[in-house]
Amino acid sequence: MLKKERFKHFIEYFSTHQPIAETELMYENPFQLLVAVILSAQCTDKRVNMVTPALFKKFPDAKKLAKAEVEDVFDLIRSISYPNNKSKHLIGMAQMLINDFKGVVPAEVEALVKLPGVGRKTANVIASVIYNQPTMAVDTHVFRVSARIGLTTRAKTPLQAEKQLIEHIPEEFVARAHHWLILHGRYTCTARSPQCNSCKISFFCKSFKPIK
Repeated sequence: MLKKERFKHFIEYFSTHQPIAETELMYENPFQLLVAVILSAQCTDKRVNMVTPALFKKFPDAKKLAKAEVEDVFDLIRSISYPNNKSKHLIGMAQMLINDFKGVVPAEVEALVKLPGVGRKTANVIASVIYNQPTMAVDTHVFRVSARIGLTTRAKTPLQAEKQLIEHIPEEFVARAHHWLILHGRYTCTARSPQCNSCKISFFCKSFKPIK
């Protein structure tokens, strides 16, 4: 099957069966999503959602977080992976938001990646989810699933995968496609024991081999 056909089947299937696909992180505004995505690096959304309510209660906006002590933030996120580094990143991010962006989360990826703790993946999530831009955040699920089902070919880095996906996915589907790939990787096409025999998109998956 040609790659063009796989992308066609991918978009047709998920736009029909999962027309609404959103992040599983809990947030109420751009600042909260930015904090949550920073915390989610190498950590599950479920764990992040357990931590953020108390964090947002104490530090509801960038102004208050910018004045926080590292120890205070650390105490609230200690169950998250790399809590020491992330505590420093969150405070630094909040300080830069106040000093350089008037407290407003920027919409441009180039501006977002200047913030402490924000890499290209995090920036793409914010640009896509908050500002509805056609950016593709490639995390471990997106990278794995897109390669397995044949949407990407020989991509060795997230950026290479991102470029291949953006090239073939129509602009209006990019934001949802990011979530389609994440959710499929989280619940069906898992890293260690993919549920191939019950997978609904095996008919166009490049890696599908029936499990006997």
